[in-house]
Amino acid sequence: MILVTGGAGFIGANFILDWLAAGNEPVVNLDKLTYAGNLENLRPLQGDARHIFVQADIGDRERVETLLREHRPRAVINFAAESHVDRSIHGPGEFIQTNVVGTFNLLEAVRAHWSQLPADEQAAFRFLHVSTDEVYGSLGPADPAFSETTAYAPNSPYSASKAASDHLVRAYHHTYGLPVLTTNCSNNYGPLQFPEKLIPLIIHNALAGKPLPVYGDGSNVRDWLYVGDHCSAIRRVLEAGRVGDVYNIGGCNEKTNLVVVSTLCAMLDVLHPDSPVIPHGSLIAFVKDRPGHDQRYAIDARKIERELGWTPSETFESGIKKTVAWYLDHQDWVAHVTSGEYRNWVSTNYAGNMT
Repeated sequence: MILVTGGAGFIGANFILDWLAAGNEPVVNLDKLTYAGNLENLRPLQGDARHIFVQADIGDRERVETLLREHRPRAVINFAAESHVDRSIHGPGEFIQTNVVGTFNLLEAVRAHWSQLPADEQAAFRFLHVSTDEVYGSLGPADPAFSETTAYAPNSPYSASKAASDHLVRAYHHTYGLPVLTTNCSNNYGPLQFPEKLIPLIIHNALAGKPLPVYGDGSNVRDWLYVGDHCSAIRRVLEAGRVGDVYNIGGCNEKTNLVVVSTLCAMLDVLHPDSPVIPHGSLIAFVKDRPGHDQRYAIDARKIERELGWTPSETFESGIKKTVAWYLDHQDWVAHVTSGEYRNWVSTNYAGNMT
């Protein structure tokens, strides 16, 4: 049995679906079901006894302690986080509450549980904390990629809150001996991603003939990691990672935002020629850059390849084809998750900034 937090979100849901497709070890899935948590992501597991869903907050220490006592998981994988940079700029308080205070309360509950386990179960137990490359700050065009020893330099309320949670996890290992693992990943994309993130937002707007917002001049660079590859890396770190260590997970696919958007437009021109506006590229609208926008992220993933034998299976070209095909085949899912709250958010974040 494993316990997954944030398992109704984009990466967490993909992880649980992949986990149960690969084996029969049950999963307790704890998720608060905020705007980005969606049980529809887990519809294939409806009625599956291997998946136990619990709606709760990682900050509810008493509830977490009860779950740990009842189910005695051999590992906790922590995906639960507020993760959207733009939202953190508009309202940083929720990010501090979930990513810092919530992680602290989760760690306290896990530490109390772990300390009471028999010696053999203590030795086998793992707490795997899923984090981001954004904690490392911003790179210049010629700077070497982030490694596991790169100094932290977070530039947004989101990345600062994740950096704080990473430090707490590290401290609980060095102070209390809690057997932790930390992963820092690059930008994920793929099925089930909430459509305020770049790739699903562009697909959603393009199909509707709406403007495709691109910050600044579109030159910001990200390393793109297909979510299925991220899930396989986490499984490998959980299986064989060295306790107390950090593993960077990247897709080896650095692309500017404008290249990503233009690639999507060209694909949709071919795959969806009945859209209201063709070519889709004519919808690109440059918007005022967000405050403190990091210029470039890049991941050096040689450690996880060298020590654990993991490398990504998808290129950007193969992963983006799978992603676009999924969204075209699941427009009912997109329609369901693009609620009034989501429309209000897009209006708040982008209205008046189109150029």
